[in-house]
Amino acid sequence: MAMLDDLRIFERVGALRSFAAASRELDEPRSNVSRSIARLEASLGLRLVQRTTREVTLTPAGESLMQRCTSALGDLNDALAYVGSLSTEAQGLLRVSAGIGFGINVLAEQLPAFLRRFPRVDVDLDLTSRVADLVADRVDVAIRFGELADSSMVAVRLGEMKRVLCASPVYLAARAPPTAVDELTDHDVIEMPASDRQLRRWSFSKEDMTRDIFVKSRVSVNDALTIHRLVLNGAGIGVISCYLCAPDIEEGRLVHLLPEWTSSPVVVNLVFPSRRELTPSVRAFVDYLKASNPPGLHWQNNAIPSFRAPA
Repeated sequence: MAMLDDLRIFERVGALRSFAAASRELDEPRSNVSRSIARLEASLGLRLVQRTTREVTLTPAGESLMQRCTSALGDLNDALAYVGSLSTEAQGLLRVSAGIGFGINVLAEQLPAFLRRFPRVDVDLDLTSRVADLVADRVDVAIRFGELADSSMVAVRLGEMKRVLCASPVYLAARAPPTAVDELTDHDVIEMPASDRQLRRWSFSKEDMTRDIFVKSRVSVNDALTIHRLVLNGAGIGVISCYLCAPDIEEGRLVHLLPEWTSSPVVVNLVFPSRRELTPSVRAFVDYLKASNPPGLHWQNNAIPSFRAPA
């Protein structure tokens, strides 16, 4: 059992590259973390960790052990969680990862009712602009946008986020509004960074026509709320989720550009590792979000400009 505990501590030190961070996450004194690593190294007769003044690095033996024990500990944790969940009641800690904007505007509104309905579930909500590693970060369920790059993940479709092309009156006072899709390449674009740091593709449709253009960002930022604020403050044009920009369009703070063209929506999925059995708390969370987010309401609303935010 001591060896297993030492492996758990080593995995966290290796993943976080820090004794101090591992100590905080595990709620263990730093001295205990150091002793566990030393005990594991003595047992194996190999150095696993190299410490510098800035961070912890793993030796080749440490990297090899890290790769194997991460998978093995994940399988063990899954098995224990699944057996412990055979009672049908949702309970225990639920780790959720989501984007900052979705967390603020959707989850913060909907989680309180979920917690009241499932009083024995605790939630660890990680809001981040990066794509979390569900296995390494021990995430139970993540909310992801767009096409999924990792085919090993299981996805449950939550809905579609409608978007429209916008600019502020301040920006349009200095730059003539575009009258055709092709003219967008001549404007200052505010967008998410492309995965390969190349041009971003924008897709528009009108009746039976589809147009794709590739735009270069004047400002590239990895957060939808910041894109909304930058466009609102006149930095450029952007494709913004309807539930964020509809009130601004209605009040005249933003202008809906090329309204005859429809921007492609973003698919929103609930994602979890395929190898994990779903615990009652995960199933409860997934079912609750699906029931709470029907098409046409809140963030899936496409009513421009007559959108009204929910009370």
